[in-house]
Amino acid sequence: MRICMIGTGYVGLVAGAGLADFGNEVTCYDKDSERIKFLMRGGIPIYEIGLGDLMRRNVQKGRLRFSADLKSAVNSSRVVFLAVGTPEGNNGEPDLSDLFEICSEIGRLINDYKVIAIKSTVPVGTYEIIRRRIAENARAAFDIVSNPEFLREGSAVQDFLLPNRIVLGVQSERAAETMREVYRGLYLIETPMVITDNATAEMIKYAANCFLATKISFINEVARLCDHLGADVVTVAKAIGMDGRIGPKFLHPSPGFGGSCLVKDLAGFVSMFEKAGIEPQIPRAVQSINSAQRDLVIIKVKELLGDMRGKRATILGLSFKSNTDDVRNSAALYVVEKLLEEGTEITGYDPAAMDNFKNHFPGITYAENAYAACRDADIAIIMTEWNEFRELDLKVLKTAMRGDALLDPRNIYHPSDARKAGFRYAGFGRG
Repeated sequence: MRICMIGTGYVGLVAGAGLADFGNEVTCYDKDSERIKFLMRGGIPIYEIGLGDLMRRNVQKGRLRFSADLKSAVNSSRVVFLAVGTPEGNNGEPDLSDLFEICSEIGRLINDYKVIAIKSTVPVGTYEIIRRRIAENARAAFDIVSNPEFLREGSAVQDFLLPNRIVLGVQSERAAETMREVYRGLYLIETPMVITDNATAEMIKYAANCFLATKISFINEVARLCDHLGADVVTVAKAIGMDGRIGPKFLHPSPGFGGSCLVKDLAGFVSMFEKAGIEPQIPRAVQSINSAQRDLVIIKVKELLGDMRGKRATILGLSFKSNTDDVRNSAALYVVEKLLEEGTEITGYDPAAMDNFKNHFPGITYAENAYAACRDADIAIIMTEWNEFRELDLKVLKTAMRGDALLDPRNIYHPSDARKAGFRYAGFGRG
């Protein structure tokens, strides 16, 4: 199957390389000609484990190529995937302007039957707006398919190649058969396919992400209560996760979720409720809890150190989660801003995200490793759960520091281990 992937961002590159790995011929298009030249030279513009190898393998086999020529990319393809960014806009609604603009161009280029597959995250009903925009200029038949992505940053390649399910919102059996052929590489592992209407497929994406955000916020609320009542949230989460109705994933206390998906999709979900005239009680509570978790970091810092003016804090982990360089909506951004307002000196370290973080805070100090970052610090704060931070020698870390406070919002360390190393330790929900 010949495929055009419009957009070479996070979703477009992972999906494009993954579809090529299934045996399809994929052309990734982007209007940014410099980005295309960079990709053609073998550059990898995002940090994602396994993506470089996946792209190189399929480029070498001739199944993956890059182009800034939209007409050629569309006309040579049977399926055109839309992986255009839909950032949060006004009132929580996603900004669909770039998506609609490219759809109008596609309509003018269609020369024979195409399947237009929407990978971008869009509000329920967007498929119909896209259908009308393309139909205004189209001279050939086409179908709109809603094919949402469920990729986790840091695990996106694995998620694409070994998905839990494929969701297809289709308008005809012809479109369904075409998409089955696109994903034929998944038949051997018997990946479930949910084939439904477009509106339901669009809703599945939002409902899935917002449920995950709710699960994260629930355990964060439980952690707060555990702190007050002397219970251990780690054991609580492990025990309730053993219940098959609940499951163990996304039950890890944290300084709140970030990134480009959960925050934006939750805001979009709230907006859809409001447009429907329904009060979004749970989604709004999740937003409130997530914001409160970031403030909780500052509260616990002050409990450990009191007045922060003139103190030195080390931030270990700047990305919103491990295994990515993405700092969008990272809790570390909020914490650094608030600590600077308190007159605190900041040193930061992250295995992958320092360059991106510098775009927001060029004036703080950055270190080459965790131990160097903690030198002469009054407090170390572990904001991201990188494996590198799980393996620190706490005694060496303590020796490097001026103070003895360790704040661990990710609960990476057992409190007794930290205290044996000489730290005054605080986690989230450790009693």
